[in-house]
Amino acid sequence: MKKALWLIAGIGIGFLVAHQFNQTKSGKEFFAEFDKKAKEFSDSLVDGYREREAELRSAIADAGDKVSKIAK
Repeated sequence: MKKALWLIAGIGIGFLVAHQFNQTKSGKEFFAEFDKKAKEFSDSLVDGYREREAELRSAIADAGDKVSKIAK
C-alpha cells in the first residue's frame, strides 16, 4: 500500500512539474517537438500494421485461389 501511495504521489508531482514547465517558452517548444515525434512514431506503426495486414490478406487470397484450383 505504501508503494502505491508513493507511485501516486510521484505521478502527481510529475504532472505538476510538467504543467509548470509547459508554461515556459522552452517547455512549449519541448512538448511541441515531443508531440510531433510521438505522432510520427504512431503514424509509422499504423502504416506498418496496415502494410502487413495487406500482405496477409493477399497471402490468404492466394492460398484460397490455390485451394480452389486443387479442388476442381
